[in-house]
Amino acid sequence: MNKLVNQKSAYLQHAAHQKINWYPWGDEPFEKAKQEDKPVFLSSGAIWCHWCHVMAKESFEDQEVAQILNDNFIAIKLDRDEMPDIDRRYQQAVAAMGQGGGWPLSVFLTSEKKPFYGGTYFPPNEGFGRPAFKAILMAIAQLFRAQRDQVTESSEQLLDMLKHKPLNTGELSESQVSEGTEIIIQAMDALYGGFGRAPKFPMSGAIEFLLGRYFLTRDEALGAALRKTLTSMAKGGYHDQLAGGFHRYSTDQAWLIPHFEKMADDNAWLLRNYVDAYSLLGDPYFKEIAEGIISFTRNELSHPDGGFYASQDADVTPDDEGGYFTWTDGDFKGLLSKEEYTVLSPYFLHDKGMMHHDSSKRVLYIDKSPEDVAKLAGMDVETVRRIIEQGKKKLLAARETRIKPFIDTALYSSLNGMYISAFLKAYRVLWNEDIKDFALKSLERILADNTNDGNLLHTPGVKGLLDDHIHLIDALVSAYEVTGNASFLEKADLFMARTIELFWDEDEGGFFDTDEEVLGTRLKGIEDIPQPSANSLAIIALMKLAFMQDKPDYRTLAEKALKVFSYSAQAMGLHGAYYFSALDTYYNGLELTLNARADSELAMTARSTFRPYTAIAYKEDQGHASPCVGNICYEPIKEPDALRKFLSSPVSSKL
Repeated sequence: MNKLVNQKSAYLQHAAHQKINWYPWGDEPFEKAKQEDKPVFLSSGAIWCHWCHVMAKESFEDQEVAQILNDNFIAIKLDRDEMPDIDRRYQQAVAAMGQGGGWPLSVFLTSEKKPFYGGTYFPPNEGFGRPAFKAILMAIAQLFRAQRDQVTESSEQLLDMLKHKPLNTGELSESQVSEGTEIIIQAMDALYGGFGRAPKFPMSGAIEFLLGRYFLTRDEALGAALRKTLTSMAKGGYHDQLAGGFHRYSTDQAWLIPHFEKMADDNAWLLRNYVDAYSLLGDPYFKEIAEGIISFTRNELSHPDGGFYASQDADVTPDDEGGYFTWTDGDFKGLLSKEEYTVLSPYFLHDKGMMHHDSSKRVLYIDKSPEDVAKLAGMDVETVRRIIEQGKKKLLAARETRIKPFIDTALYSSLNGMYISAFLKAYRVLWNEDIKDFALKSLERILADNTNDGNLLHTPGVKGLLDDHIHLIDALVSAYEVTGNASFLEKADLFMARTIELFWDEDEGGFFDTDEEVLGTRLKGIEDIPQPSANSLAIIALMKLAFMQDKPDYRTLAEKALKVFSYSAQAMGLHGAYYFSALDTYYNGLELTLNARADSELAMTARSTFRPYTAIAYKEDQGHASPCVGNICYEPIKEPDALRKFLSSPVSSKL
């Protein structure tokens, strides 16, 4: 056993019995490195990460590698989910070295925590176009001893590159929203939907922004592109066809073969996407996908007493990538009746779903419609649909008997905020009381377990970061809009005041990611990586609270942040997409004052009718709703049908 044995992190526990003298992140290993005049080897990864498990098995469980590390280095293991601020900085350092980024992250440091060399996955022996890990370790040990001045100079230059550089503040215009739309549309894949080629992430912030744009413009070409994207993702192997929910990303352009881990942040944001798409586009398939995400989440990624877990691992063992989720033709023949096999084989099993390491195993994806299958099988369509559903249940029941990939049950504030907001959004459309009740129960649990004397924590024992604060604020605002309970709004306001105090950049505007310098720097960005940026969500939250709490100072801060990130977001294009949602909110946000009880038909109509960029505030019960867009306020609306009609129309501040 090493010094990881008493750590809470499942990822660190996974390495606790390796023969490497691992330390958790902290001052102790760096003090020891200084005393023994050794370099530090930092390995950062996560329990869900396939290649982290591969490197653990190949290298960290190798006796020779362990000996080299123990003799020449002080070794630190970091859970990137538990300490994302540390990981983020070293990711940027390795990227600056021209080595790319990702997990596992392998980086060599001085005893002052300064990086001087790094990479990601290193095989034990030369291969995959990568040098052997043992050779790298020996070369780095020799470099550290023989060329210390060069190592020190290189590490200082790298850290200087990470330090925040002043941003060019720009002016705002509504035309920038249209320009952003064009940039993002140009990145869309007309053939398979989504954005770019492979590897392919969903880019939920871009989808959310384009859904808002479609509502306001009713551009049918945009609507068609959104349908293509959302349908292609849902029919691909990237989507779990049996249990619901989505894997982390697609390794190919067509959404067929995923990286199999399932993440809380991905599924929370995709739930928002599919709920909004169902509300706006009316396709019942999108409702089905949203309900599947909820079902998967409640079955696998949540605690019965409230709280959302962080992730489901990609694999049961690193030798069989995706083994839990994949199927052979023999599996189908052995499990399904002849009639079921005749239908489900052409529906789900295809050669393009073949796994690279085992050609007999396939990822399930939908390549043919029930109508196509009916023609092939000589059956009527309704019979085929019925057989597909009964076959899916049989396959899922069989899969449930397999050893499941590991679930990381950590309750991180940021991820819980995302999921709570998504569940409350889903409740407003699906009207399932269980969804609302579980979201509110989860919110109360996070407020109880992840706060200390009013301070928000990322997880017990770890300070809260910007992401934790902003996503919790978003969850509290969502809870207020759903329930009308003012205590949620008051808590959101208190946390926003604390967020401004801790993270706001008084010089430029915008929010830093940490409340103090980490590794000599605070980072401030607007990039969706790949989930929507915390700064973009913070701008939207500021504008909502400015209206709900009658605090114009919040809107002033939002405007300042929009200006400071204006050039950066435009330069990022697709990866700045959620900034354009914030900018669209600034110009086209609807402020809806409900002078009605939260349980009234008028209020329920307001909550269940989709309109992007809407904030709801409850006032005294006078039986009407008062909508304002920009500087224009409309006549009070008393009838639910009239309110639904108004909210469904793309009114803007120009009308």
